Amino acid sequence: MKVSELARAAGVTAETVRHYVREGLLHPARHPDNGYQLFERGDLERLRFIQRARTLGFGVAEIRDILAHADQGDSPCPMVRDLLASRLPEIHARIAELQALAARMEQALEAWAEMPDGTPDGHSLCRLIESFPEPLGNTERRADRRGTPVGATSTEETP
Repeated sequence: MKVSELARAAGVTAETVRHYVREGLLHPARHPDNGYQLFERGDLERLRFIQRARTLGFGVAEIRDILAHADQGDSPCPMVRDLLASRLPEIHARIAELQALAARMEQALEAWAEMPDGTPDGHSLCRLIESFPEPLGNTERRADRRGTPVGATSTEETP
């Protein structure tokens, strides 16, 4: 089957198939007369496996490793479990960050509901954002022009 036929059978674009070929995840044969890439039924199953792995958050390099283990006759399952187990805490932390961001956005929209729109005047860019309270600890992270955190003392002498 050709690229377009494989793509249609898997429900992806032809460019997706070509991308996975370039990344070394699929290994088509070449038609001897015209050089077209030719795929077999096993390539369709491999492409479907790649799609499933992508939906679980695996990157191309990780999928390449998983497929390499399988191609060598080794079970990649222990590696797959380890990868997901190590990634899951990161995902939970990211979800918590996004939930906190959503809460801040909701708080801002609620606070801004009755505020008038302002026009930038050289001293203010957007009064809505400027009226929003800074998070705790933000003043320590801000820096003056020399890179010294605001409120900290510099060891350099001022010219």
